[in-house]
Amino acid sequence: MTFEGKFADSLVVEQLDKLSVSFLVNDLEVRRGGCAGNISFGLGVLGLRPVLVGAVGEDFGDYQSWLERHGVDCDHIHVSPTRHTARFVCTNDSTMAQIASFYPGAMTEAREIELKPIVDAVGEPAYVLIGPDDPEAMLRHTEECRQRGYRFVADPSQQLAFGDGDLIRQLIDGADILITNEYESHVIEKKTGWTGDDVQERVRLQVTTLGAQGVRIQGTDQAVIEVPAAKDVTPVEPTGVGDAFRAGFLAALGWGLSLERAAQTGCVLAAYVVETVGPQEYSFTAAEFVERLRASYGDEPAAEIGKYVS
Repeated sequence: MTFEGKFADSLVVEQLDKLSVSFLVNDLEVRRGGCAGNISFGLGVLGLRPVLVGAVGEDFGDYQSWLERHGVDCDHIHVSPTRHTARFVCTNDSTMAQIASFYPGAMTEAREIELKPIVDAVGEPAYVLIGPDDPEAMLRHTEECRQRGYRFVADPSQQLAFGDGDLIRQLIDGADILITNEYESHVIEKKTGWTGDDVQERVRLQVTTLGAQGVRIQGTDQAVIEVPAAKDVTPVEPTGVGDAFRAGFLAALGWGLSLERAAQTGCVLAAYVVETVGPQEYSFTAAEFVERLRASYGDEPAAEIGKYVS
């Protein structure tokens, strides 16, 4: 929502302990989102069939239909009979100040989900991406992956701000891939007390997104790979850009392509999101996607990746 005035004009510092205000907003936009939904949507758009695992409320029906129309397997979602689906509600004023609330709702029931019955139904996963979720659920799913030998991607993202060092260490240790942005990588080191080398010893690959500078990939037995961002991007709104990168990156790994090609795929998908308001409002044809790859990275990457984009 957008309030055309200034929040500050309605706040009296001496009366904040008695605060009771309301703001008349002139527009309301409802966007589909959530890290799991955004990443699954991106994988589906690229022609894969990701399995979405999470907890939602009975109000999820329309969103579920949208995801299924875009290739996402929603058959294994936990539906809470008592809580609504998690949501983020925010109001911005004319100065871009923001008042926001996050309602976790059904997300707190994600800790009740066991992965093995899902794996028994759909087959061995290429990867289990454990994104920001109920902390107890994240711990449970990370530990189950370690115990059962499922390769997992640690993507703690927003939960890094709230988690302590012990939680973060448990979420990262043993990951096949750790994905963060540059700021989050420093948060991990600060909260865990680990150095960059300590983190690297505990994961096979570190993928660090660098915003407009692209992405850096490093590993214990992997020379550093740096891939620039896609060219000729007109940024509009950044929400969901990191999720789109993850979708493109994992899609290319699923196709058996190299890390460099995976990063290039992720960067191009991210470009579509940053040019659109809303994390799942973008669209393109296979030909358009391949042409954008060619314009940014050349003929060879476009040819290699283009074989798989549908």
